[in-house]
Amino acid sequence: MNGTDPVWQAWITRAENDLLNIRNNLAAKVTPWDTVCFHAQQAAEKALKAFLVARGETPPHTHDLVFLLSQCETYDATLGNLAQGCEQLTYYGVHSRYPDDIYEPQESEARELARLAEEIVASVRLRLGA
Repeated sequence: MNGTDPVWQAWITRAENDLLNIRNNLAAKVTPWDTVCFHAQQAAEKALKAFLVARGETPPHTHDLVFLLSQCETYDATLGNLAQGCEQLTYYGVHSRYPDDIYEPQESEARELARLAEEIVASVRLRLGA
């Protein structure tokens, strides 16, 4: 596993793109909080999938970060410290995308989810040496 492996590196690049979307939205005059929440979940999901791909796994088709984290923990139990963030973020993989869910996230919640996503991506990058 090295920083030039194109498959898992592509997953990390996509996770970083989601973080960039978050940062750009947070810097905008008007911030769509639902979009920030969605990209936070997506960044974490793609980072966890990058970790699995780097271990030779085919990532499962799921938005459930708790499940993905449990798969990652079979290779590195220290990732368990990300469990609370994964629990919080999982909901936003689907529910933040569609207007049929009457819940609208608030600024403080979106900022916290963005922070959690940054933490998860950084933790995975550290373990991958990326």
